[in-house]
Amino acid sequence: MLLAFDTATAQVSVAVHDGSDVVAERVSEQAMKHGEHLAPLIAEALASAGATVSDVTGIAVGVGPGPFTGLRVGLVTARTLGLALDVPVHGVCTLDVLAAEAVASGAVVGDFLVATDARRKEVYVAGYSAEGTRLSGPDVLRPADAASLRPVVGEGAVLYPADFPHAVGPVRPSAGWLARLVLSGTVEPLDPEPLYLRRPDAVATAARVAAERPSP
Repeated sequence: MLLAFDTATAQVSVAVHDGSDVVAERVSEQAMKHGEHLAPLIAEALASAGATVSDVTGIAVGVGPGPFTGLRVGLVTARTLGLALDVPVHGVCTLDVLAAEAVASGAVVGDFLVATDARRKEVYVAGYSAEGTRLSGPDVLRPADAASLRPVVGEGAVLYPADFPHAVGPVRPSAGWLARLVLSGTVEPLDPEPLYLRRPDAVATAARVAAERPSP
């Protein structure tokens, strides 16, 4: 069984795939609660699938881009479980997961963008072909700099409708589609390393404070 989860956005999504299809999926949309909710959601999804952690033969995890804290929760958990269970860990760009679901559901026709919330009034954005192949990005940009009349998948279009007037679903990534994407073999797995695109908030804040501190 493949255990899949993504913590790169404000939600936590977990799914179990039995090799034929997704047999369980759980989601928490309580922001800033990734560390508290991921483990219980994994337990719930496995129980719903009639499985235990010992039945897991592989792990799929969204590597972002995403905010530092939430993304770290998922990746640390994936690496820890992979090591403990001695199973492979497959990383996938979170924007690619959104793109795959949009194409499969018929939400997009022709080239399109995926844009997610990067906070600080910015978005993580990437461009895709009609087939879901990534053509550009991911980048972190101001919405005005990424503005497009093409269909835009993801929460970025919902947050900034003036810049992305053609918003389509899905809004947030599904771990079920993450699992399907990995098992389809249509995406090249990445190392389970975080795709931040910019320095963590804590580091940036510390550097700014140090720069603003008066010289002795």
